[in-house]
Amino acid sequence: MTEHQIEINFKEYNSLNELDKASHSLCLEAVKAMEGSHSPYSKFRVGAALRLQSGKIIYGSNQENVAYPSGLCAERVALFTWGANHADDPIEAMAVTAATYEFELLKPVTSCGACLQVLAEFEKKQNKPIEIILFCNNSPVWVMNGVNSFLPFLFFENRLNAEVKGL
Repeated sequence: MTEHQIEINFKEYNSLNELDKASHSLCLEAVKAMEGSHSPYSKFRVGAALRLQSGKIIYGSNQENVAYPSGLCAERVALFTWGANHADDPIEAMAVTAATYEFELLKPVTSCGACLQVLAEFEKKQNKPIEIILFCNNSPVWVMNGVNSFLPFLFFENRLNAEVKGL
């Protein structure tokens, strides 16, 4: 038997004001994106903003539906918008924030596994990591360089992408 240890590295800032100008601005765009949240059931609003290499900002907010689980997370709304409309313009960074009137969020909220898997595939597609910035009102700010900080064992099976012969 061999025992392995995984180390996860990320930066923690006390507030958005400690971030560089571009990251701070992207976080404010994520707050703006949260305004589009449709979350009448959970009352848990999430906003995501992607900054593309061109400087363009793509927005996403969580969209709930009474027919669970047919809603969609803010991250995937933004990422799928990018994939459908801007895939030739690489994603440099993604900021994600959340808020609720039900209780105080004391630390950043991390993306769910489904969103992280989509993020992983888009990192692979563009062949470069995406900086991920997580924060909530008055919480610390966490900055990760790529999805490996969340999912060190990503699901990839390259043979699934193999060209089907004869079709």
